[in-house]
Amino acid sequence: MDNPRDPYVRVRGAREHNLQGVDVDIPRDVLTVFTGVSGSGKSSLAFGTIYAEAQRRYFESVAPYARRLIHQVGAPKVGGITGLPPAVSLQQRRSTPTSRSSVGTVTNLSNSLRMLFSRAGDYPPGAERLDSDAFSPNTAAGACPECHGLGRVHRTTEESLVPDPSLSIRDGAIAAWPGAWQGKNLRDILDTLGHDVDVPWRELPADERKWILFTDEQPVVTVHPVRDADRIQRPYQGTYMSAHRYVMKTFADTKSPTLRAKAERFLTSTPCPLCKGSRLRAESLAVTIAGRTIADLAALPLAELAGTLTGTSEVARVLTEDLTSRIAPILELGLGYLSLDRATPTLSAGELQRLRLATQLRSGLFGVVYVLDEPSAGLHPADTKALLTVLDRLKATGNSLFVVEHHLDVMRGADWLVDVGPQAGEHGGRVLYSGPVEGLAAVEESATARFLFDRSPTPPREARSPRGELKVGPVTRHNLRDVTAEFPLGVFTAVTGVSGSGKSTLIGEITEELAGVGRLVSVDQKPIGRTPRSNLATYTGLFDVVRRVFASTDEARQRGYGVGRFSFNVAGGRCETCQGEGFVSVELLFLPSTYAPCPDCGGARYNPETLQVTYRGRNIADVLDLTVESAAEFFADTPAVARSLTTLLDVGLGYLHLGQPATELSGGEAQRIKLATELQRAHRTHTLYLLDEPTTGLHPADVELLLRQLHGLVDAGHTVIVVEHDMSVVAGADWVIDMGPGGGEQGGRVVAAGTPTEVAETKGSTTAPYLKNALSQTPPRF
Repeated sequence: MDNPRDPYVRVRGAREHNLQGVDVDIPRDVLTVFTGVSGSGKSSLAFGTIYAEAQRRYFESVAPYARRLIHQVGAPKVGGITGLPPAVSLQQRRSTPTSRSSVGTVTNLSNSLRMLFSRAGDYPPGAERLDSDAFSPNTAAGACPECHGLGRVHRTTEESLVPDPSLSIRDGAIAAWPGAWQGKNLRDILDTLGHDVDVPWRELPADERKWILFTDEQPVVTVHPVRDADRIQRPYQGTYMSAHRYVMKTFADTKSPTLRAKAERFLTSTPCPLCKGSRLRAESLAVTIAGRTIADLAALPLAELAGTLTGTSEVARVLTEDLTSRIAPILELGLGYLSLDRATPTLSAGELQRLRLATQLRSGLFGVVYVLDEPSAGLHPADTKALLTVLDRLKATGNSLFVVEHHLDVMRGADWLVDVGPQAGEHGGRVLYSGPVEGLAAVEESATARFLFDRSPTPPREARSPRGELKVGPVTRHNLRDVTAEFPLGVFTAVTGVSGSGKSTLIGEITEELAGVGRLVSVDQKPIGRTPRSNLATYTGLFDVVRRVFASTDEARQRGYGVGRFSFNVAGGRCETCQGEGFVSVELLFLPSTYAPCPDCGGARYNPETLQVTYRGRNIADVLDLTVESAAEFFADTPAVARSLTTLLDVGLGYLHLGQPATELSGGEAQRIKLATELQRAHRTHTLYLLDEPTTGLHPADVELLLRQLHGLVDAGHTVIVVEHDMSVVAGADWVIDMGPGGGEQGGRVVAAGTPTEVAETKGSTTAPYLKNALSQTPPRF
């Protein structure tokens, strides 16, 4: 039995992932931060063990049906945990939300605003009151009938279907038509119908051009093909299909991603002509509050929306007060620049997590453990203070906070630190320290202690001289108004500014078409795949070489196994129960579905026959289970594999398993895998590398590793531009472009541009004081 007076959560014998039988005691009702290098095992302890066990106990208490699922999903590998309250996880979700998901739906603010319009809106004379559902674009009652509540329609135009009007139909003027025989067939039908297929497209009469491209008619005619000398072609019945109809049909029906992508090239996405992009039907848009429709209010930044809402009637006053009190914690977390209609897929993982954190502040729960995954991700130092205030408020209402974090300021604000390490993967998985922050200073093994307490300045690196510049702009997009910026070439540039200041919008304007760019490589944090089928080995291409190695073994040759036999994506060698995924999806009905290891292959992905083929004593599943570090030793004499593995080690990913599913990788890991894939290709021509917050999710020790690679690229003659909040990285850049001064409408300007020292002295820059601090205390070590 748990002792109700015991103020500690006591974990015994945790063996999840790389944890080595960990025992640790963590106090309740305080802010505990889990630290350690990437892959050390801190998430395995906080999420994989503590939160997973709380969730298992919840399942156990629900119903016999749920107990059967626990058996499928599996319980965490832990001897026992005592003193564990119910837990709420605020992990950085990596699933892809739909385009219908928005800031308003994530925070439930849309529901409150719809209720306000339904109960207290100004209706046109004689109009009947609408239910709150009628103000949602996601319901049949509210959605615009033309665009079905999406706000945009896909159309074809003459310009998109016929990009070169100087060509004749015979020469391929109608680019949207299919190639090969099907395209020739359509041309022959037009010829039979009496259209001139040999004059330039632009010389055809307008009404004829319109019919050819857009008609819904499908006339059937007898086609007499022109006879080739070497073969006889008989007449046949041909059915005409206009270019518009062909594109729309292909786009809607094809199962081929290639054909769908081709059809998409001929479509233009435009705001819906009926609702003008507001996504709602006319009756809903006729209702106003203070002269504004619900679409107008949903488009306002939340900071502005809060100031606009004033209640007149008693009903309106109660509802507006509820709305403004829900918006307050979102403003506090520095997200006042977001609007309710902002689509969730356009938010960063950090923004999404902070929105959900703000929503939890209103939930009124107490006695709960909140397990958070890097809540400071994507936060400017100016916003980290506000985050700590919010965490303190959750703690003050009687909750415990277990936070996995790399940000030094969040560590300093903790009541208790649990440091896991000393290194990643099999060289980690031990608790080096558990106690108050200052006690970590005495732990020599800790990589965290070196950064948390070391204040000795390092001589600054000499700035490089640019060899030309790249002019971007003028840009008018989102909150940027006619902004121009100059990026020096051949140096390391950091773009800084608070969340929502316009950094990503500005660098998004850099394309290969701009003079001076040359080759452009944009390395973002999007997942390298959406299912467990995609993994580190398949993405980097090294798995192709590994499969060839297995196919060339004597055993494989005797059995007649080719390279395809060792792929888990095609029938033959794979386990057919899980189709080679290694996992089966378990539907939880009342909760999101989850993955469980395949009952037949146990996660190995292959059938027993394939697993009988070994190379140096390991089968293909064993090789996929190797970490990058172990695989580098195993394949040391296979150059093509070794090169890929070395670049993964160089960006600090030695702890990942080759077969680690894409669904288990963080945004930062996905970005570093893309960078490593790029680094293994030797490029002599000038390349411009664009990285959006590359240090997100990285321990300061791993930041050093990554920076060594990025600065190495610059030393090799390339240009690197990063969007960055980590001031130690900014302090070591050659050039800084600071956006701001605030987010949303208060941002969107270049506040300062110059060397780190120059920007640190700029008045009116939100970044300057934090950069100055970084320059004076601990310049980055390279």
